[in-house]
Amino acid sequence: MPRVITIDPGKSKCGLVLAEISEKKVYKAIILKSELLEDYVRNLIAAEEISQIIIGNGTTSKEIREKLYFFKKEIISFEEKNTTYRAKERYFELFPISGLKFLIPREVFILNKNLDAISALIILEDYCKTKFTLNQNIDFKTWLK
Repeated sequence: MPRVITIDPGKSKCGLVLAEISEKKVYKAIILKSELLEDYVRNLIAAEEISQIIIGNGTTSKEIREKLYFFKKEIISFEEKNTTYRAKERYFELFPISGLKFLIPREVFILNKNLDAISALIILEDYCKTKFTLNQNIDFKTWLK
């Protein structure tokens, strides 16, 4: 089944999600330095059947789109307004707090966490108008340097 790549672009780092739309499942979620994005996407395309790339239309969207010139299929720009803010809420939907952790303020659990991959997930979910599940135990804070 063809998969889709969704990117939350940024000046120094990008969030990226690899998902299967028909299954509504996320297979990869990563945060990487912006300068590594082009090579990472090339490697994904070589390993996976990718039908389209969805890029948030915010910061550096145009530059990212130009870097992905080699992708000969559809590249879509999609609204990403407030995704970083919404990523905090979505984080707790994906990784609910349980037990005595309920007594600790929620903000403590996302302090110093990169939520760019969750922002990319939100862009995908907004585009598809549906929620996605995780195929496996994915750590959305993964940082590829």
